[in-house]
Amino acid sequence: MILGDIARKRLSFLAILIGAMSLSTVSQGALAATAEATPAATTVAAAPAAADSTAVAPAEAPAADSGYTPLGPDMIKGQPHDGGWDVQKQYSIIGDTAEPLHVGLIWVMAVISVFVLGLLLYVMVRFRKSANPVPSKTSHNTLIEIIWTIVPVLILVVIAVPSIILLRDQYQAPPKDALTVKVTGYQWYWGYTYPDNGDFEVISNMMPEEEAKAKGFPGHLEVDHRMVVPAGEWIRIQTTGADVIHSFAVPSLWFKLDSVPGRLNEKKVFIKEPGIYYGQCSELCGARHGYMPIAVEALPRPQFEAWVRSQGGTVKGDAAAAPAPAEAAPAEAAPAEGDSAPGEAAPTA
Repeated sequence: MILGDIARKRLSFLAILIGAMSLSTVSQGALAATAEATPAATTVAAAPAAADSTAVAPAEAPAADSGYTPLGPDMIKGQPHDGGWDVQKQYSIIGDTAEPLHVGLIWVMAVISVFVLGLLLYVMVRFRKSANPVPSKTSHNTLIEIIWTIVPVLILVVIAVPSIILLRDQYQAPPKDALTVKVTGYQWYWGYTYPDNGDFEVISNMMPEEEAKAKGFPGHLEVDHRMVVPAGEWIRIQTTGADVIHSFAVPSLWFKLDSVPGRLNEKKVFIKEPGIYYGQCSELCGARHGYMPIAVEALPRPQFEAWVRSQGGTVKGDAAAAPAPAEAAPAEAAPAEGDSAPGEAAPTA
């Protein structure tokens, strides 16, 4: 019995010792597996991060090579000239209609003025006191009264028809796909917002006169940031005021529209060719009213889109094309060593 008890105790001790050694071996194996798995997980996590940076690169690429270069002084087309006595040369479709009407009305006014002046001189000479000691007592003349009523009415009708057509064309709604630019007048600078291209705003202040002349641009007309628009297509311009009433006017485009606080005015314009077109605020708006120049830069559509991207804006088609690289990038990430690809059996030890 004593020998059996001693044997059982020793066997129990050996069993406990063997169990402890087994647990130690299992723990070390688990720790080694964890150590090996950690770099693999880090590698797998780093792969999507690299894919994300690759996906962002195409969006930044246009900014690095924007394709936009500001127009220089050689592209100035709409500006006032010393000794000018007529309206500026027109570069818009509306201006092509309005300028001949303007010239025609000038001639109508000139003819009427000369005719009235001739009548006055004739009456002064023909009916002077020395030639008519006994004044005429004629009270009326039916034929003359009919003529001086009918003829002015006909003249006004002839003038009214093209004038109403011109007004209709200016305020007719532009096409649905026309670019929208919201012009906001501030004291004393302009803000240009592009709601169709990400709703970003460009703030435009007058460039110092010395700097403008050094660059070859006219003083008091050049700005630090122009209103950039595409040439050769209709543009919807909306104006409003942030503080007082301003007026957005560009004579060479035959465009003038008041910017009234709390109100959104709208008009369309079609600039026929690329160039720089200058204007000024045409509503007395405070102490620095004379220092609110307007510079419109018209560009071909591809260069305009490049400018939009350089400003952080978006162009139609960019949103649809952007997700493609981001979706393809994760598929290119290779599984880390020791990991199994989806659908494959895990390697056995």
